[in-house]
Amino acid sequence: MHLTTSNLPVFGLVAALAVFAVVLLARPREASACSRATYLGPKDTVITTRSNDWAGSQHSNLWIYPRGIERDGAAGADSLRWTSKYGSVTVAGWDVTTIDGMNEAGLVANVLYLAESDYGKPVPGKKALSLSAWGQYVLDSFATVAEAVEELRKAAFYIAAPSTPDGHAGTAHLAISDPSGDSAIFEYLDGRLVIHHGRRFQVMTNSPTFDQQLALTAYWDAIGGTTMLPGTNRASDRFVRASFYIKAIPQTADINEALASAFGVIRNVSVPLGITTPGQPNISSTQWRAVSDQKNKVYYFESPRSPYLVWIPLDEIDFSPKASTQKISLTQGSVLLVDGKPFSGDAARLGAPVKPFAFLDAGAR
Repeated sequence: MHLTTSNLPVFGLVAALAVFAVVLLARPREASACSRATYLGPKDTVITTRSNDWAGSQHSNLWIYPRGIERDGAAGADSLRWTSKYGSVTVAGWDVTTIDGMNEAGLVANVLYLAESDYGKPVPGKKALSLSAWGQYVLDSFATVAEAVEELRKAAFYIAAPSTPDGHAGTAHLAISDPSGDSAIFEYLDGRLVIHHGRRFQVMTNSPTFDQQLALTAYWDAIGGTTMLPGTNRASDRFVRASFYIKAIPQTADINEALASAFGVIRNVSVPLGITTPGQPNISSTQWRAVSDQKNKVYYFESPRSPYLVWIPLDEIDFSPKASTQKISLTQGSVLLVDGKPFSGDAARLGAPVKPFAFLDAGAR
């Protein structure tokens, strides 16, 4: 393999190569293929994109929640309990966990698999929260990234992690962003919550841990994305590609151009249908993609099994406490069907009133 390095400072390249080698040697076996990237354009244009990949269907559905829902953290007698302050549009997995969503304040939460997660042991006297409810707790409770960081930094509860309904380990990290362009990444490592907070943290994938992903990106920044980019479906490679493209695409306040560019980035780091790595459930085909326009508060959703895009403008939703929870049912392939045909367009009025689902119970630990 030949690298074009004529424009690189020699010592900078050597240092970058050294970091890259160390991270490669330290990196554990990767186990995931979800990706997240936040587009920061002029005139408060902020768009957060994510893909969701898994070995088989997670039986995902779209959910619309009003304010005022009484929640239980599904972690036994000491579960955290709260009342939702904000309504939200979300995507659920198996109708037991919130994987993605945007609330009415424009705060976006993206839950992605992280094999290295270690939530530690139960803390006597402290409340517990099932991992399945983590993303929804944030959407229910906060309007901005800064608010969420301030509260979660207090570590007022611990995370209890059940296995997924299809038998895989429940391990995840969380990315959030808001209409100001602020972002934060939350990871539990060695039983301790690690937070990366700032606008510059636009991209998250999976293994290795976020600090090591940043080191990998520094290596590729030295090479330059127009020279060469890594092209596999590994999380580290997708992190590098997403980091380059989310900044290389046109930075525009034209929302149609911005959305098209953001979709191009998340499609670039998606995994085609039929690609699966045995024993690694998330190095697998992309099951769906979501894109949140946080300036105009429109939630977009697409399935690779449908040629069409659907969207939910949040200003068309009644989020008042008197409103009912709505469920928009999808196929096992995450396709929205209307009259037996894939639907394209505004789906805000296609929900059916239902009770909120119960989060996957982590039990008393």
